[in-house]
Amino acid sequence: MPEENPPLDAFILCLPESAGSALYGMVDVLSVTGTLWNELTGEAPGAPLIRPRLVSVRRTPFTCGHGIPVHPEVTIGEVERPEIVIVPEMWLAPDDAMSDRYADLKDWLRRVHADGAIIYSACSGSVLLAASGLLDGREATSHWGYADLFRRAFPSVRFDPAPTLCVGDPAGRIVTAGGTSSWHDLAIHIIARHASPGEALQIAKVYLMKWHTEGQLPFASLVRRVPHADSVVRQAEAWLTENPTSRNPVAGAVEACGIPERSLKRRFKAATGTALITYSQNLRIERAKRALESEPRPIDEIASEIGYENPAFFRRLFKRCTGLTPGAYRKLFRPILQA
Repeated sequence: MPEENPPLDAFILCLPESAGSALYGMVDVLSVTGTLWNELTGEAPGAPLIRPRLVSVRRTPFTCGHGIPVHPEVTIGEVERPEIVIVPEMWLAPDDAMSDRYADLKDWLRRVHADGAIIYSACSGSVLLAASGLLDGREATSHWGYADLFRRAFPSVRFDPAPTLCVGDPAGRIVTAGGTSSWHDLAIHIIARHASPGEALQIAKVYLMKWHTEGQLPFASLVRRVPHADSVVRQAEAWLTENPTSRNPVAGAVEACGIPERSLKRRFKAATGTALITYSQNLRIERAKRALESEPRPIDEIASEIGYENPAFFRRLFKRCTGLTPGAYRKLFRPILQA
């Protein structure tokens, strides 16, 4: 019988040039998406959300960098229309443009991308994508040590060694990641897009993984329920949660609780560790995040809907809370559209 909700297959390319740590690190992290957090916290058992599969040009076992054994599960000829293809880091010399090998593999990468696949690369994996022509005219990143290679061998690629992650097209169907440990950032990004930002945050917590630039702010929930015994504060929290778009949330909460504003602010901060106005702002920003993740509406319209008539103020507040501008957040968590 087929699985009711089968996990999403993520095909991880493995080659003799592959770096074993990135290859199997990606396998480990993706394999436990949807299950590990539940096991560690004692929650109800979860179900796997992503199933990593090793794909190569042939099934014959081989050893990759530093003699690490690899046993491919499928070949590129057996994978017709993958949804996700991941090209991990490879051990390449700074002048190795991969121009003299893997012609069939490059053809396959071009074909599956044309058929709708989303292609991710970590570190030097982008060299293979560049050699295939998929990065022509696109923004891309890799380890800074390959900057000269890209400038010399791939002049049509808009190479930038600075970012940790670089989205190469408006649809987010080619994403390249930067330096050697950038596969951490890439794994979090993949889980956030194809599972959920919340699942990505949980995996990041379990593996002590973090962004190398923004940190975990884009994935963190701004609203945390803190257990406390103050019934008046709980009443204020409930009112704010039910009225997140109120134009004057502090006044509304004060009226609902029936105590002086100064007293409520003092008790709220003591009970929750967060200022009353900050709690209200966090509720609004969380609402904005959900809208940006799922709706194509203009950012200014979303800002107005959640109670901010000044778009510039909203954008500054959003970046302070999440580490990203609203536009960058939307781009990072753009929904995966089905053909």
